[in-house]
Amino acid sequence: MSEIIRDRQYRKFSSYGFLKNLRFFDAFIILFLVEQGIPYTQVGVLYAVREIIINILEVPSGIIADTLGRRNSLAASLFIYILSFCIFYFSQSFMLFLAAFIIYGIADAFRSGTHKGMIMDYLELTGQGEQKISYYGHTRSWAQAGSALSSLIAGFIVFYSGNYRSIFIYSIIPYFINFLLILTYPGSLNYSRKTPENKSSEGFIITIKSFFRTIREPGVLRLLNTSALHSAYLKAVKDYIQPLMVSIALIIPVLNGIEQEKKNGLVIGLIYFFIYLLTSRASKVSYRYAKGKRGNIPLISLITGFGLGLACGLASVLELWLISLLFFVGIFVIENIRKPILTGFVADRVPNDILASVLSAQSLLKTIITAFLALLFGVLADLYSIGVSFIAVSLFLVFTTLALNILVRVLQK
Repeated sequence: MSEIIRDRQYRKFSSYGFLKNLRFFDAFIILFLVEQGIPYTQVGVLYAVREIIINILEVPSGIIADTLGRRNSLAASLFIYILSFCIFYFSQSFMLFLAAFIIYGIADAFRSGTHKGMIMDYLELTGQGEQKISYYGHTRSWAQAGSALSSLIAGFIVFYSGNYRSIFIYSIIPYFINFLLILTYPGSLNYSRKTPENKSSEGFIITIKSFFRTIREPGVLRLLNTSALHSAYLKAVKDYIQPLMVSIALIIPVLNGIEQEKKNGLVIGLIYFFIYLLTSRASKVSYRYAKGKRGNIPLISLITGFGLGLACGLASVLELWLISLLFFVGIFVIENIRKPILTGFVADRVPNDILASVLSAQSLLKTIITAFLALLFGVLADLYSIGVSFIAVSLFLVFTTLALNILVRVLQK
């Protein structure tokens, strides 16, 4: 396999992911909400509402991006994100947090799938079509590096400020820089179709017809579902690991002379920093796992991720905090090996001119599952514990996945 071309646009793609993941609040969002008196059930409601908003707008936003301009769609989404950060900063009630989550969901809907579509289109334009998995894995590794640095910076912000609220304001800075970066993308990437009909009603109808024709293919649908399920699982549960990190911070015999919230900030920031360094590496080398194993990767990695979630919950119930954290890190690693591979698989099966729409359909499926899992997880965490919630949700997904896989095989005979 030839080397990918690390030109100016490659650096822009990588910088976009790096800046996008400088969301300093990510490492502390659950702790911040709980500190504001929001119970886990309401946290689940907030997450579910955000996913429902994404769900409603997901496919329309992808079609709009394909027909009215991907660069325009991305630039708009970044400004909407900034608005949500401002509302988070001033929020102190459930209803204000609900508004912030809704606006964040709108921004997410107009972003998801769009940038991936631009990357895949660029690879075709520059004759690098065979490099989809490797190229996307490299650019995604920069996004994970951004998450690593974000966690570290956020930890120090909390340490010096003594509160979680200020990290929302600091998150505006990288998002504004990213907005300026998107405006420098070449016009050739704004539209996936190469003719003026892209801007016309006729082009809009062509895109819609091509989209629905493509997702009717059983192979594409199965791939979209398998890819979406693990991503939805991680998105629904990933922030609930933060209380576990607090438990780890409590048992670490350092910095005992400072207030607990500052210590939490430093410890959690460092933990996330090392997690994202690991996932950055996993994303970068993911293409190695795709060689000769295309048929097995989706299902095997899916079950492995759910199994790690089950082990994480069991260790948490037994108060084996460090072991629980290690299993949770495994879920992150699996996701970042899967993501570039399955994105490449989808791109190989779907025409470039509707790729953003199909990837948005994948995100739509992910948001439906995430909304359900987030609500279920929050209710179980309030009724029992976070550990029990991990066990119950992971077992449910393991049995559901295996049952559906058996059913599909029976129907295909």
